[in-house]
Amino acid sequence: MKNLNKYQMSDTTQNNIHAIHEQTIVAQCTPQGPGAIALIRLSGVDAVVVADRLTKLPGSKKLLEQKSHTIHYGYVVDAYGQHIDQVLFLLMRAPHTFTGQDVVEITGHNNQFLIEAIIDRALQCGARLATNGEFTQRAVELGKMDLVQAEAMNDLIHAQTAESLKYSLSQLEGTFSAWISSIEESVVEMLAFCEGSFEFLDEEGIEFIDDIKIKMAAVIAKIESLLKTYSKQQYIKEGVRISLVGSVNVGKSSLFNCLINKKRSIVTEIAGTTRDIVESGVYKNSGFLTFVDTAGIRQTDDRIEKEGIDRSLQEVEQADIILLVLDGSVELSPMQVAEYRMLLQKYGSKIIVVYNKMDLAKSADLQGFVPDVQVSAKENINIDKLHEILDKKMNGLKGAGQITCLLNQRQYTLLSVFLQQLHAIVPMLQHPIDYELISYRIKESLQSLSQVSGRSVSETVLNQVFKSFCVGK
Repeated sequence: MKNLNKYQMSDTTQNNIHAIHEQTIVAQCTPQGPGAIALIRLSGVDAVVVADRLTKLPGSKKLLEQKSHTIHYGYVVDAYGQHIDQVLFLLMRAPHTFTGQDVVEITGHNNQFLIEAIIDRALQCGARLATNGEFTQRAVELGKMDLVQAEAMNDLIHAQTAESLKYSLSQLEGTFSAWISSIEESVVEMLAFCEGSFEFLDEEGIEFIDDIKIKMAAVIAKIESLLKTYSKQQYIKEGVRISLVGSVNVGKSSLFNCLINKKRSIVTEIAGTTRDIVESGVYKNSGFLTFVDTAGIRQTDDRIEKEGIDRSLQEVEQADIILLVLDGSVELSPMQVAEYRMLLQKYGSKIIVVYNKMDLAKSADLQGFVPDVQVSAKENINIDKLHEILDKKMNGLKGAGQITCLLNQRQYTLLSVFLQQLHAIVPMLQHPIDYELISYRIKESLQSLSQVSGRSVSETVLNQVFKSFCVGK
């Protein structure tokens, strides 16, 4: 069996990668825009040689002669020795660097003209521009991190919530990689038991089918448990969308403004004031919430208002949580009753029924609709209770305490394929047993699993993954 700790690529692919690694790459690593400093990184076999050509240090010192992991004050100079910028050079020699290669990082003043001049000078001295994610891709290909950790780093940079940030940092440190490794070890053990049974069954009558069954059941249970939480993981990564829906003039916009603590939606006594979707994002309890105010649902001949109502119904489909807002001070019309019952029947699991205007008289017949909470947006009454109900609903969506890691689509797809392959093996574990065929199927599933961490992955797949990374990473 091939060593699972090595990248299983063809010789041609490995040679191509090696040739690419010989090149020194350069890119700006800090975002473009206002700021005090900018960082430009060079990485490659000749990174220090390239950097030395554009460097001027005090006392005529040479960057090439300096010790690794040292910082040097000096200048980036042009081909004629003229100063381009006053900078700091951070010199780091392989293998103890982010990419595993020699790295020089130049910290200069954050002026885009200066940054472009430094990069142009690096290109003149033998570097080439880095492609998206190429620094990280080199780190993966040279064994400084696996693909799961690289993806976690990208998620860390783009995290939209504090919760997502926490999980990404944990996965960057290797928690999910360790989990994948433990699954791999179990599969390798199953393969060893299978091949052992194949070898010893005829000679000594020894087989390990029970051991294989036990390990197979345990691995399947772990994968299924993780995949079941995938939809919940997305709420952590992307936040929760909460839409306020109801008839006209029930106080949706007032309640919307109350929930986001801003006067974002226009509020008037005129029915149908809100004619389009109004959104506002709020960070709360380490998560991100998007509140959506929608046009009031009613029969109308106004073309613009009708378009707004159609968008409201589309929003109902997309929402993770629906606040169905009723005017608790007036009797519901037959049309409202029919509309609300349809919504409850179709989307009941994600609806919170809110009676608004509780500060007014409560003599109206609300046709049996039971509120989850009664509030007054105008007087700010019971808004805290509504927030408590929302928090409970969101915790249910996000599976509080059930999530161990955050999968991306690539990882989810590969683990799903792996699970299907294991399920296909289970019926084969009954007598009569063809150990040779089972061994082949286990090896096949192991190939799918090793693609998750990148231990067995093509250059094409790697390039596709790193396309989503920023150039400086």
